[in-house]
Amino acid sequence: MSDHQKNNPLHGITLEMMLNRLVDFYGWEKLGKHIDIKCFNSDPGLQSSLKFLRKTPWAREKVESFYLYYGNPPWRKTPPSRRTKKRG
Repeated sequence: MSDHQKNNPLHGITLEMMLNRLVDFYGWEKLGKHIDIKCFNSDPGLQSSLKFLRKTPWAREKVESFYLYYGNPPWRKTPPSRRTKKRG
């Protein structure tokens, strides 16, 4: 892995992979409420959304930020061995 990608959490994740995971988990309707972009709210589709996001840096940035930081989606959960256990 090169040095400039070492700290990039999106390294190896394509925009299509990201969008598929988000749509599978949230669905188009919920995703459109979280990220208010017309391609998610008006006749959403994978190919048209990918085309728009690839041409529109500000929209892609919103999707990437949402993918990384919003909530705790299943693909980002900490493995059980690393979770802290409550003592009590």
